[in-house]
Amino acid sequence: MLVYPSGVDVSSSALRFLAARLREHRRALGTRWRRLNAGRQALLTLAHLRNGQPYAQLAAGFGVGTTTAYRYITEAVNLLAALAPTLTEAVRAASAKAYVILDGTLLPIDRIAADRPFYSGKHKKHGMNVQVIADPKGRLMWASPALAGAVHDVRAAREHGIIEALAEADITCWADKGYQGAGGTVRLPYRGRWDSLSTGQQAVNRSHAKIRALVEQAIATLKSWRLLRKLRCSTTRITSLVQAVLVLQLVATG
Repeated sequence: MLVYPSGVDVSSSALRFLAARLREHRRALGTRWRRLNAGRQALLTLAHLRNGQPYAQLAAGFGVGTTTAYRYITEAVNLLAALAPTLTEAVRAASAKAYVILDGTLLPIDRIAADRPFYSGKHKKHGMNVQVIADPKGRLMWASPALAGAVHDVRAAREHGIIEALAEADITCWADKGYQGAGGTVRLPYRGRWDSLSTGQQAVNRSHAKIRALVEQAIATLKSWRLLRKLRCSTTRITSLVQAVLVLQLVATG
């Protein structure tokens, strides 16, 4: 396999943060020597998450075996995922905001047509449903554990306890029509054909759309980590990957 120099468009603060966590983890385990030091292991993990490169290619570039690359990346991802903010912590941070924006996104996976629980009728593809909370500037604040793609957004929000948590904290939340019937503090646009809405309702929907559009920035931020654009791993690992990316993104923008 040919090996060539490449780059990863991730902030140095994310690299330093992950490397520091790995050093702490190694000290706790009493690890004396490994093929890659903590900094190189952190870089290996960032390259995998950001560029979505397979383990074999990364292993060749870093001069380790494929199994070693997999083990190092999995270890780092699990460390990061454990640091992800909980919904309670996210709501506490959101209480200082004027409002938040809620939306769901589908992370595509390589599943066949027979895997119906993972098939999203809305997106016409297989994937995992992840709920995203953004602040009024469209910055990513929180991402939920992943559910099967067949789960609708409002059901996912209820299962995660998002609607109840926001209502208890009295935080206004803007969302699209996919959250119809959510209740609580969730604000939705008026339903119906555009020409059947009154002038006032149309004005409200225009304003609503402008506010809600900002959540697309948060979703785009999440998917700028290319691994999440087409996941080929076990569905049981996707939540850890999403939480790891969330932590890295919060560190980079914090």
